[in-house]
Amino acid sequence: MLNHRRSGKDVICWNIMVREAFKRVGTYLYIFPTASLGRRIIWQGAIKDGKRFMSFIPDELIKRKNEQNLTIELVNGSIIQIVGSDRFINVGINPIMCIFSEFSLQNGLCWDYIRPILIENGGIALFNTTPRGVNFAKDLWDMACNNPEWYTQKLTIHDTGVMTDEDVAREINAGMSETLARQEFFCDFDVGQEGSYYAKLFATAEKENRICAVPVDPHARVDTFWDLGVSDSTSIIFAQKIGKEVHIVDYYEDQGEGLDYYAKVLRDKDYLYGEHYAPHDIMVRELGSGAKTRLEIARSLGISFKIVPNIGIYQGIELVRGIFPNIFFDKTKTSYLARCIVNYRKEYNQRLKTFSDRPLHDFSSHACDALRYMAVTYDRNSSVSKSNFSEFNERLRKTI
Repeated sequence: MLNHRRSGKDVICWNIMVREAFKRVGTYLYIFPTASLGRRIIWQGAIKDGKRFMSFIPDELIKRKNEQNLTIELVNGSIIQIVGSDRFINVGINPIMCIFSEFSLQNGLCWDYIRPILIENGGIALFNTTPRGVNFAKDLWDMACNNPEWYTQKLTIHDTGVMTDEDVAREINAGMSETLARQEFFCDFDVGQEGSYYAKLFATAEKENRICAVPVDPHARVDTFWDLGVSDSTSIIFAQKIGKEVHIVDYYEDQGEGLDYYAKVLRDKDYLYGEHYAPHDIMVRELGSGAKTRLEIARSLGISFKIVPNIGIYQGIELVRGIFPNIFFDKTKTSYLARCIVNYRKEYNQRLKTFSDRPLHDFSSHACDALRYMAVTYDRNSSVSKSNFSEFNERLRKTI
């Protein structure tokens, strides 16, 4: 369902899920970009006439509710749970139906994890979204439109009559850009991700054929740049510095795994490695590991990290912009990274109808943090010179 903003797509999808839960006993997942968003919209929210989403399930048909994990157990044995794809790790969950709400804001890996389970269970997946530029939702939409096994529906304000052109004009007069209005009310993927830090730069890279096959140079070492997650994802960029060019030859991301798992990932790729770089939070001590830091744990696994100096997120973003014209991306191995780069954007304040001065934390953040660490390391025009970088790490080693 590719529907415009305020079309009532969650009302429709929620009622579909409730109906299906009474037709077949099983586990049903309603998946939002974050669990907190799901709590606000479904668990606590109401539609425009004041009717609450939860009231669509009659009380006598509910066996119990758990507000902590947003779970509803029905009298027939079915379970409906509201979850967030940002921290979804499928361990022991066996759904027979999943609804992805605002899929354009979600991590596409979540669908990859769930898809085999639904196939095995003969389950159902339903996606609702409003476009947010060229992202996972756009990929899925293009596939579904050309696959007779998938049902697709696109509704703009001209289809639903919920809003008029005059209503849209008032939104624009109130401060919404015409670009955003085309996206929100006319389901236009082509307008791009407004507020994106790197979308235009990536589009230029595509025009200049820098998104291509990038073979690993056997005469150059592969450096890695990490954004380390605990409950979040861990992202690793694999890059080679070839003269003035930066070749990103590979990318890896996963969640819910320890450093030993990622050490094996490095070994399995069998590259000739150079340096491994990580942010300050690698100094955090991990519970259950004898109070060792992740830096110490990594060293015991054969990964000797250098620490990227913390120069501030905005300066780091400018460094990425500065070296972007010199970056080449392997089209196959960095396709997920590419989606993250295009969608990395400023947080939008719906009430004030303006973008804030900070990045939105979503699925794209981890990859783009790793990209920022790469830029800090490689950009010779940054305030962190090569000699200062070495001195910084030498001082750090003496404190460990």
